[in-house]
Amino acid sequence: MVDVDGEHLEGVYTTGWIKRGPVGLIGHTKSDAAETIKNLVDDLTDESGEPRRTATDRSPQAVTDFLEARGVHPISWAGWELLDAHERGLGVPRGRERIKVVPRDEMIAITRGELPPT
Repeated sequence: MVDVDGEHLEGVYTTGWIKRGPVGLIGHTKSDAAETIKNLVDDLTDESGEPRRTATDRSPQAVTDFLEARGVHPISWAGWELLDAHERGLGVPRGRERIKVVPRDEMIAITRGELPPT
């Protein structure tokens, strides 16, 4: 990825609309995704294809611990299910499949069980 001045941003990877803006269809952004994955793999492997860095603990919990140690709080599957149920519950009185919760803070609070279910 490059910044607004065209300078390469090491370790930053994007695809889809965040890379190109709201243009194109799935087929157009699919090639962007392939390019992004190629760049990611290239950055994580040396010239012979061997990994540059390897994790000592490859368990799913290790990924969560790694992120949380850096102030990133991932949403668990159970948390996503809470949000899904909440949005579906909002849709029922209006005869809709769901009503999307848009505010990020509200979505996160729902996934953490901090708001009562609908």
